[in-house]
Amino acid sequence: MTYLQVNHRCNGCLACLQNCPANAIDVRDSDGTRTILHNMARCARCGNCWRICPQQAIEFQHMLANQWDEVVSLALIHCQVCGEPLYTSAYYETLAEKPGVSPAPLCSLHKEALALKVNAHFAGRMKAEG
Repeated sequence: MTYLQVNHRCNGCLACLQNCPANAIDVRDSDGTRTILHNMARCARCGNCWRICPQQAIEFQHMLANQWDEVVSLALIHCQVCGEPLYTSAYYETLAEKPGVSPAPLCSLHKEALALKVNAHFAGRMKAEG
């Protein structure tokens, strides 16, 4: 999503660039085209560009929108027993690469139940041998 958006009234006068206190607006002239650039990391969201624009071309409301933008979507690994989402498949691959780590896709509840079963099995075997 581009936060600084302009409407059809933008004529490239650069009043926004010249009056931006954060230097968040720049311009690139290339091959007969002027491109106005905006850097959200520098932007102070002060609204000066919106106030100063003689054409009323800047759509400042997009910069004030309280929304979440999607960054990345990753496939999930679920608990083999109950289906609860655990972690992403990329994270699972990272775990699988570590020596001595067996990333069984189980939620904490089912990992604990499995550990109790294993302990009970070996405890019973040790009593029979001892």
